[in-house]
Amino acid sequence: MGKKRIEIMDTTLRDGEQTSGVSFSISEKLTITQLLLEELRVDRVEVASARVSEGEFASVKAIMDWANTQGHTDRIEVLSFVDQGVSIDWMAKAGVKVQNLLTKGSLNHLKHQLKKTPEQHFAEIADIFKLAAKHGISSNVYLEDWSNGMRNSPDYVFQYLDFLSGQPVKRILLPDTLGVLTPSETFDYISQIKLRYPNLHFDFHAHNDYDLANANILEAIRAGADGLHLTVNGMGERAGNASMASAVAAINDFMPEVEININEEAIYTVSKLVETFSGIRIPSNKPIVGD
Repeated sequence: MGKKRIEIMDTTLRDGEQTSGVSFSISEKLTITQLLLEELRVDRVEVASARVSEGEFASVKAIMDWANTQGHTDRIEVLSFVDQGVSIDWMAKAGVKVQNLLTKGSLNHLKHQLKKTPEQHFAEIADIFKLAAKHGISSNVYLEDWSNGMRNSPDYVFQYLDFLSGQPVKRILLPDTLGVLTPSETFDYISQIKLRYPNLHFDFHAHNDYDLANANILEAIRAGADGLHLTVNGMGERAGNASMASAVAAINDFMPEVEININEEAIYTVSKLVETFSGIRIPSNKPIVGD
């Protein structure tokens, strides 16, 4: 059997920019995107949230204009919302071709935040997929709070995945939204899902609240995850996301059964550039990229 190829999606410009006190300019966002795709060779880049601000719109438009000239349009992704098509409209105007739709991955979030039944939520989501397709936008979908969903309402998660398995969805994105998973749980939950839906593509999105993000992504790969979400220097809200440098080094050195497309030699350059643009200093003892 050949090696399994794992897709790497970088979310430094979306989740990473939620680091406290960080805001990238349009030219910085464009430069980082270019480096990530062409030097580091990540598979996909999540660059923004839809409908956030005028500045965000301008930076996404600049990125898409460049991506069009380079044939990268299907590698640029934007976080979107279940909002009767406002996000879709925003993305269509900016030239975006891939949405990462934020939906509820736990019954708790669905009941208390949206106050809706699963059926109501699913119907609205189906409408957004149809609308996206009309605009030539392909769909990935986030199951927000998925880790707590698996812990406390697994029946809902499987009901939702059953629904999604019949929808025009390219990838299902499984976030540990609050960074609460242990490595053994990560392995258990993703194993259950891949066993039940072997033909669907699942990305794992780790948060680092207990400093377990890197351990969790290795277990996610062992359990059969098809993709990972990482950020340069582990940036992200609260304690950050899984770090690109640490993940890539561990995968390349300890997991011979999988392969990734990343150009490891470019990691340091990209890391230093993001350090400069973000103003968030890399500790000198930071694994892999620290001085």
